[in-house]
Amino acid sequence: MLKSLKTGWHVLYVRSCQEKKVHELLQENQLESFLPMLKVTKQWSDRKKTILKPFFPSYVFVKINSAKDFNRTLSIEGACNYVCFGKEYARVKREEIFKIKLLTDLDDIYDIKTIRQSLEVGEIRKINFGTLNGLECEILKVNNINKIVVRIDSLKQNIIATLPSSYLSELSMA
Repeated sequence: MLKSLKTGWHVLYVRSCQEKKVHELLQENQLESFLPMLKVTKQWSDRKKTILKPFFPSYVFVKINSAKDFNRTLSIEGACNYVCFGKEYARVKREEIFKIKLLTDLDDIYDIKTIRQSLEVGEIRKINFGTLNGLECEILKVNNINKIVVRIDSLKQNIIATLPSSYLSELSMA
């Protein structure tokens, strides 16, 4: 499988709750990595607290430039293996990394969560305002709230974020 190794962003599977540690160790070893984090408000009986948690549990994105980088990454404590789909290593396009960064860096988008199951195809819209201007998304209508779905095909996952309906314009029907 190593002969068909392609450079670019790959998905590294890490031990449970070790995402931050692996990300830091990768950076210390001069390997480019990306760990998208979410601000989540946790409610306890006596208080509320905002914490950071990984957007994709047990996943860290690593930019691989050579076979040496590929092997060095696996030697990091907490790293298990690369995510594969069939006989191919899961690769993430640069544009998809950019979309994930946009979604996790914005303050005007809230209620972000990831889901694994396939969603029914709905309306395709274009975002006309804010930092996500120009991005196409699929709409889910749940309890009269418009939710956008940005598909990250190479991860076989979907991202759902609540966005004001005034940000959207009609593009086409799927």
